Parts: sequence; C-alpha cells; structure tokens
Amino acid sequence: MLQPRLNLKLSQRQVLTPGLVQMVSVLALNKLELKSMIDGELVENPVLEEVDESTETLDERAAREGDRERSAEELTAERVEKDPFDEVDFGSYFQDYLDPGYKTGGSLDEGDPDRPSFENFLSQPSTLTDHLLWQVGALALSPKVRAGVELMIGNLNEDGYLTATDEELAEGLAGHPTKNEDVLALIEQGRGVMRQLDPAGVGARDLRECLLWQIEAQRRELEMAVSRPGNGHLPNGNGEVMNVLEVASAIVEQHLSLLQRKDLREISRVTHRQPEIVQEAVEYIRRLDPRPGQRYNQAATRLIEPDVAFVKRGDEYVVVMNDENMPSLRLNSGYRRMLREKGTEREVREYVKERYRSAIQLLRNIEQRKNTIVRTCDAIVRRQQEFLEKGVEGLRPMMIKEVAEEIGVHPSTVSRAVANKYVHTPQGVYELRFFFSEGVNGPEGGDLPLVLLKRRVKKLIEEEDSRKPFTDEQLAAELQKQGIQVTRRTVAKYREDMQIPSTHQRRVR
Repeated sequence: MLQPRLNLKLSQRQVLTPGLVQMVSVLALNKLELKSMIDGELVENPVLEEVDESTETLDERAAREGDRERSAEELTAERVEKDPFDEVDFGSYFQDYLDPGYKTGGSLDEGDPDRPSFENFLSQPSTLTDHLLWQVGALALSPKVRAGVELMIGNLNEDGYLTATDEELAEGLAGHPTKNEDVLALIEQGRGVMRQLDPAGVGARDLRECLLWQIEAQRRELEMAVSRPGNGHLPNGNGEVMNVLEVASAIVEQHLSLLQRKDLREISRVTHRQPEIVQEAVEYIRRLDPRPGQRYNQAATRLIEPDVAFVKRGDEYVVVMNDENMPSLRLNSGYRRMLREKGTEREVREYVKERYRSAIQLLRNIEQRKNTIVRTCDAIVRRQQEFLEKGVEGLRPMMIKEVAEEIGVHPSTVSRAVANKYVHTPQGVYELRFFFSEGVNGPEGGDLPLVLLKRRVKKLIEEEDSRKPFTDEQLAAELQKQGIQVTRRTVAKYREDMQIPSTHQRRVR
C-alpha cells in the first residue's frame, strides 16, 4: 500500500557559489577585458570607487580618523539586534581597500627600456560590402540592375566569390521583372557590372573565372593606356605584353590542372608556345589574387596589451604585472557610515550590505587573479631561462599539468590563467600559451617542443631543391640525422598543419 514515509539521505554535491563563479571568470580575463569588467562594476556598484589620485583629501582623512575614534561601546549601542553581517571584520578590508585607494598591483616603470609600446593600434577597416556598394552608388544604373548587383554583393563569401546560383538570385529578384527571361538577362547584366568593380575578380563563381576576370581587367587597362595620346609604347612592348596575357588566359581557361601540377613543359606543348613565354605567363598568373575579397574582409584588429612582463633585474628575471591604466579601487566610506546610523532604513541597510559583499568579493578575486598569474609566470620563467636568453631555439617542452603540480592548483586553473594573455619578454611579445608545448617524443615531454619541430620542417622545405623536393619520408630521415626521432606520418601531419603543399605540388618541372 502507498503510505508517506520520511527518509534521511546523505550525499555530497559540488555547488558553485556566485563568488566562485566570478573568481573563475575573472581569472580567464585578460587585461583589457578585466578593465572593461571593472568599469561595468563601478557603474553598477555605488560602494566601489575609482581613485584618480594617489593622495587622499583632507575631508577623506578627517572622515577616516573620525571612524577610528568611535568606540566599540558606541557601535554596540547602535545595534538593535545581532546581525551576522556585523561579524565581518571590515577593518582589514578598509585598511587595504578604503584609502588612499586599492590598486591591483604595481605597473611597469615609465623609464624602463623594456617597457612595451601600445601606441600602434589600427582602426577598423571598411568591409568588402562597403567598398563595393560605394562603387555601385557612383554608377548610373537602372533600379532593376542596381537591385541585382546589390543582391549579388550580399551573396559574396569572405573570399569574394558569388555563392548564390542563378535560380536563387532569380528568386530574390522575383519582385522586379515578371518574365523569367528578363530575370536571367538582369542577372547577366548584374554580373557584367560586377566584372567592372574593384577588386578585379570579385563576384566570380570559381577560381578559373576569378583569374580570367583579373586577366581581362589587366587587358582593358593596357588597351586604355595605349589609346591615350602619347602612350603608344609600353616598356616591354605592346605585342609582347598582350601575348603574355593571351597565353595566361589560355592556361587558366583550358589547362588549370597542369598549372596546379607546375608542369610547364606540358603546358608549353599543348599551347604550342615557347617555354620562355609560358614561364612569363605562369609568373604573371602567380601574381594574381585567388581570393580578392580577403583584402577587405580582414579580421577586426585585435588589441593586444601584455598582462605581464618578464624583466631582467641584475642576473635574474622577475615577473612584473602590467597594471598601467587599470582603475585604482577603494570602498566608499560614506556607505559604511550609513550602516552605523540609527535612522537608516532596513531595506537600505540590506542593499548596502549586499553591495559591500559584492565589492569585497570582486577585490578578492582580482587579487587572487594576480597571485595566480604571477605564480604561473614564475614557474614559466624558471623553466624557460634559455628562451629568455637565446630566443625560440632555446624553448623547452613544458606541460600545463607540470606547472599546476608545482604551484599546487588544478590544471584548469593554470589553463585559465594563461588563456588569451600575453607577456612582454626580451625576445618579443608572446601569448602565454606559447610556452606550453609537448615534446616530440610524446605527451610526457621530450628534448624538442613541437613548435621547434615544425620550424625545422618548414626550414628544410624552404631550402630544398624545387625540382627535386623532399618527400615526407626524406624529411623524417633528415630530422633523424639531427637526432629528432619522428616518423613519416608525423612529418606529414605537421606539414599539413602549416598548410605546406605535398611533394608533388611543390615540384617545379
């Protein structure tokens, strides 16, 4: 039968308090993100204040001295009932955070010659869409053609290629002409306009069409230059330049696969052209842009400001936090007095208490973030002395787990401490994650970090004979001669990671 029962169950659960959640999030922030977060807290929390000057005013000093003169008996008399909040020792917090202003750490010296410069930041460039629409706006086009061109511009990918089919474009233009033939003609007119826009090649559907449009644009410019008075002769001769453009157009249109294999001898045979002309045409094609849209679709400028610096003091390297331009925080003494006044309403007291808790937790987390980053960087400095002295060639393998065990924290804490943060070193500015790399002999470490192994693979390829490039097996053998034990498959993986073509694609016939 069903009947009510009382059961006692004991279990453990991991509960993330708001303070712990904030501590984890603050640790993962870089300097610019932390400054933005602090600015937001200053707006939302009236208890927090930013100190503009390092010295306190006379009124602030008088208020602080007056608070110290208040006796314990007076404070006890003001309490109507015992409040757990009053048991918090605010004295220690106010000593650090109240006056003359708590700063999250020392900043780099202004006169330090190793101090990084943060002046050369770029503004956000215009996008490909902005550039094309600006050109279309300057053309005398009918409303229907303009609508078609703008629709095509809206369907370009980051490389500048048109991704929409004629059927999809026709659906988008269905509200303009009513007949299907008119829609197709309108699309063709729009593509004709796209071929006239800068950069040349934008709006093409594939690589072949993109390169052909660029060759056609070059031919038009040459013809216009020749037609101008006094420009009847070009440096290399009109006929020779036109001949090179003609051969380049034939190669792209009919023999693009041979070009990808760099088989110049076969191209010369099938085009019935001299090898010298074919070589000039191939060199011209190499100067064309296969992704014309990328020059306007660059990623937004990312402002990098190092959170920490490795500075040499005497014979040792020390870790210096970069707190330049960081707000200097303190707790507002006026709200503290509100908690002691008898006439303060209960709702106001509760609000001020909650704001004090939030402010103190934030200051604690900022300090904890600083301590964790400094301890992590101290471990990096101890392990990467050769890098600081010699450069990248002196980089040693180092795992996050090893550093976490050394400083007594969880590996995820170290991972957050180095995430999206940069360090200024005598060798330049590097991301903190750059120093963590497994060795070539396995995940437990080795004699050579993976980043150096990739550099050596790239160097061997750059120095190879282009007519007889190294195979992956030969690259592995060359590295083994240098004492680096790697397999052909490993070399192939790293070569593909660096986007280096295969042996067949690198060979020049």
